[in-house]
Amino acid sequence: MVGVGIGAIAGLLISGLWYQKRRYRKIQSRAKIIRFREEFLCGSLADYYLSNSKANASPTNSRKTLATPTKEEISDSPASEETLVTPNKEEISDSSTSETNNLAAEPTPAAEFNLLSDSYHKLIEEIVDTALKGQISSKEYIYCQLVENVSSGNGEIFERCLSDRLHSTQSELDQVINSPSLFQKETPELKKARLNRTLKALQSIQGEWERVQKQKQNQAAVTAAVQQILTASEASRFSVLLQIIDPNQNQVFSQSQLQQLAQELKEAASSHDDLHRKQEIQQLAIGIANGVESYQQLEGSLVSWIYEPKATPLGLKESRAKQDPWASWALKVSSPLPKLLFSTLADGGSATEIVVHQSDINLKDWVELTVILQRMQQGLVTWFERQPYDSKWGTSASIATFLSFAVVWCELSNGFRSKGEELAKACFQIVLQILRTFAHREYFPLYGGAFAFFGRDSLQDAIAYLDTPLKEVEGTQEKARILTLLGYSQFILGKYPEANSFHQEALEIARQAGDQPCEIANLNHSSRVCVAQKDYSQAINYSQRALILARQAGDRLGEAHALATLGYSEVFAAQQIECVEPDVYEQAIEYLRRGLELSEKFSDSRFGITLAARQTQALCYISLGIAHVALEKPQAAVEYLEKGTEAVQFSSDKYLQGVNFLYLAESYYNLNNYEKTVYNSCLGMYLLEQITAVEWRQAAGLLTILQSKLGDEAVQQLIVKSRTNIMKFIGVDGYDYLPQLLEKYKRSH
Repeated sequence: MVGVGIGAIAGLLISGLWYQKRRYRKIQSRAKIIRFREEFLCGSLADYYLSNSKANASPTNSRKTLATPTKEEISDSPASEETLVTPNKEEISDSSTSETNNLAAEPTPAAEFNLLSDSYHKLIEEIVDTALKGQISSKEYIYCQLVENVSSGNGEIFERCLSDRLHSTQSELDQVINSPSLFQKETPELKKARLNRTLKALQSIQGEWERVQKQKQNQAAVTAAVQQILTASEASRFSVLLQIIDPNQNQVFSQSQLQQLAQELKEAASSHDDLHRKQEIQQLAIGIANGVESYQQLEGSLVSWIYEPKATPLGLKESRAKQDPWASWALKVSSPLPKLLFSTLADGGSATEIVVHQSDINLKDWVELTVILQRMQQGLVTWFERQPYDSKWGTSASIATFLSFAVVWCELSNGFRSKGEELAKACFQIVLQILRTFAHREYFPLYGGAFAFFGRDSLQDAIAYLDTPLKEVEGTQEKARILTLLGYSQFILGKYPEANSFHQEALEIARQAGDQPCEIANLNHSSRVCVAQKDYSQAINYSQRALILARQAGDRLGEAHALATLGYSEVFAAQQIECVEPDVYEQAIEYLRRGLELSEKFSDSRFGITLAARQTQALCYISLGIAHVALEKPQAAVEYLEKGTEAVQFSSDKYLQGVNFLYLAESYYNLNNYEKTVYNSCLGMYLLEQITAVEWRQAAGLLTILQSKLGDEAVQQLIVKSRTNIMKFIGVDGYDYLPQLLEKYKRSH
């Protein structure tokens, strides 16, 4: 009995100890919950801990509510190390519910990021799995999935998830090692194939995501454009539109964006109360839409005129291309104003005439014309630049396209001056946009002049229309380059003071903008102008500065041209010295040979560089020829000058062409070849007189000497004999003008 009693007592003690330990664990669990709530405000985490403690406490996962221990019970616990104030059951319940609701309504940024990240990782895996199963028929499926499941404003999170997945896949792929083993669950070869397919699927997702982002950017640009137009004043609304579609902007509007812009402007106009403003916005919208539609009519045959044969008087077809696109385009466009413009230009008229004879200026029609011409110019330049079989011709055509369209807008601007200052400014705004785009091209001719490609001699028009307005433009790098082009164009027309003014202004702007190639080019051009004005010391000064700066900047083309202009200047300076010693020419000849050698390295480069290199070579050959004429070595002079004749044909430098023919005539005269003397004298006399260069009298004097030596009739027969070759350079009118020039010289002599 005693044993039974002792066993019963021992059992009760063990039961009591076990119950006390279990109760202590419950108290500690609730103390942790309270600590979470008070210190970290993590109500939801505490509830999660509580639910786990309930599940662990009861083997049957009972959902019974545990009694909350009182303060005294916690204090009486022997394991208690600190006094805790425990709220009652109702307080815990209310607090937990309130905090849970608050957290649900306003999740923390970290929690939200994790949720989105998990969601996007899951989306990526679903698309990849679908692709691996071969269940994706097109990329449009991926595009739709991204549009539907990636919320706005969270693109960066998706991009990070996609980037992580791409990098991990690529890393795993790089670590796969091929193995000859055939008894693995997945051989390295199969794993590599699977990873490659996964990588391809991920790259497709990346491509479609870029498409989604691009469309969002386009939509944002259109929305912003609509707001700019709606908030602009009536007078400046057209100019605002031109600024929006400026190809120099970071966001260049495509045809689809222009159509979308027109549609949203129509919708905005329909909800406007002001009738006048509503009609004006509608005019803009209709003009944009019509412009895109008209260009689409032309787009397929934009360059077809190049391949169109030209009819002969006998009704036959010539095989050579017809270089007159305006007539071809006039047949393919249906809108009245563009058709009228193209027909007028094809007949040799001016765009100014169209504006002057327009009794009513319809904004819709002018907006349409603006869109058409802008899209045509961009399309032509793009096509010309992509001609791999003849890049030189393509680049030449691109240069002429920029200049020709700029001239058309200049003419339109000039026509609007009498009708509305705002429209005149808007048209010239387009001119500046074109020239600014042109100035950024690699082939921009820093050593070339403006010349037209579309069968119209637009050089003088460009000079006349671009001279004054450009002086009002801010001093930018683009302006310096444009002024360089125009200054050179003035030079080849023989307008030396105007050319010098352009080059000096361009020189200052280029120096401020840090455009050293442009600065070097203007120093070289200024040297040429000074030679033409007989200021040889200043010419040598400019060319020496250009040479030093070019070597410091590493501008090899500028250095070659500086050597050429320095030798050219010194040759002409030496000619002014009576009884000059042969040694005086040696240094100039050395400069010219070095410049020629350096320029030949650029002969096989892109056309923009080749054109400048050919200019340099022409200058070197002609200067070397002149030097050998002075050294009384006519045969060597002829060899250099004949090469100069070939090289100078790449430019529109009439002065250099005329000087080349003049000294060829003198060389052949010294060789007693009178037929070639007459031929070259006629060409030199005509070309130099056309640009009012005084050297034309030197050529005319040589012909007069021949008349005295051979007789008038003999010289006339030689001119008639060379008639065909002379007309190739100066045409029928030039040939017929030769006798008048000789008479003019004789009367003034």
